Amino acid sequence: MTEFAPFSALAGGALIGIAAVLLMAGIGRIAGVSGILLSMLTSRDFAAVGWRLAFLIGMPLGALLTVALGFKDLRDLTFPAGMLATVAAGLLVGAGTTLGSGCTSGHGVCGIARLSMRSIVATLTFMTTGFAIVFIVRHVM
Repeated sequence: MTEFAPFSALAGGALIGIAAVLLMAGIGRIAGVSGILLSMLTSRDFAAVGWRLAFLIGMPLGALLTVALGFKDLRDLTFPAGMLATVAAGLLVGAGTTLGSGCTSGHGVCGIARLSMRSIVATLTFMTTGFAIVFIVRHVM
């Protein structure tokens, strides 16, 4: 069973929101992680790659900082999926973000904050799909 941790979830959500606002206010960019990664991999302009690389490196560094400060113990972390399932899931997420022209950060955080109807529909679609898949895997299969 998953532990309910409302305070860490609230803090994490606030930090995601702050990062999105700082990126938009600072350089006028939307914090859509899949778009940032794709643009970084396909861009030939180093200046355009620099901020994207810093943003992407900062995400795991933030997680490591929570461990270093004693907020989380990595020994408590379990990951039951195998390598094949992880790769398959990653490819499916990549295909979904390409088909949906964005991900949870781009549509769910930034798009909904801008009241974009396209982002609201996209977020409802992938959240509903995610709920259905979890239900099927945990309760039907």
